[in-house]
Amino acid sequence: MSIKEAYIAELKNESALTRKILDRVPMDNKEWRPHEKSMTIGRLATHIAEIPFWISRVINSREYDFSGAPFTPYTASTKEELLGIFQKKCETALADLENTSDVLLQDQWVFRKGDFIISQSEKTAAIRKWAFSHLIHHRGQLSVYLRLLNVPVPGIYGPSADER
Repeated sequence: MSIKEAYIAELKNESALTRKILDRVPMDNKEWRPHEKSMTIGRLATHIAEIPFWISRVINSREYDFSGAPFTPYTASTKEELLGIFQKKCETALADLENTSDVLLQDQWVFRKGDFIISQSEKTAAIRKWAFSHLIHHRGQLSVYLRLLNVPVPGIYGPSADER
């Protein structure tokens, strides 16, 4: 199995698991946060929905300069919009993976803030870090938010305490 084929299979698997948890987000309470320093649940869920774009960003560029890209956090208004954002980002990422090659995935990719290099690695490692690990990290965070709101947490890699 090629690297790109493995990443396609992983994205399909992880996106199905992620969709389960995004579907539980109470968007009627999207401004809730567990702490003043935390993201709101709506912003966190939207951030998770946007993460598959990092696969496309890595495949289609040699670097990303965080200082040159103004960022305005966005929060989906409805669950339908949230799931639509996630679906679109996943479809784009899958298409970009289909159209890339393992040779291109071995190219270097740099994440920087101006002259300061935050990370430099092969694109394979960048996709692992900025897409898959990033997605899994925030998905776990979202499961805690759901638990604190008494929303049943879906099982991810097995049943949850709510699904036994």
